Amino acid sequence: MIIISNILLVLSWILIITGLIGIGRFDSLYSKLLTGSKIDTAAVILILLALILRVEMLSFQLKLFIILAFLLITSPISNHMIAFSAYFNGIEIKERDYDS
Repeated sequence: MIIISNILLVLSWILIITGLIGIGRFDSLYSKLLTGSKIDTAAVILILLALILRVEMLSFQLKLFIILAFLLITSPISNHMIAFSAYFNGIEIKERDYDS
């Protein structure tokens, strides 16, 4: 289980690094927010799954699983509220965010 846990932790760091690079490539706030929320959620899932596999106490595994469920529910909602607030305050949505 330790080996699988280490693999999940390495994958989470790879996701975080590629996400940071991806966020830097976009100009629009909305594109950066979407990229950041996807990478953040995926990395947190991998990190918490790695911790669940690494911990031996069932009660602590259950607590980590509850934290994971809470983050899966609240992360998209918070990112939606940030995007809604930006749109409501007049930040325009760009049609294209990359060079073709």
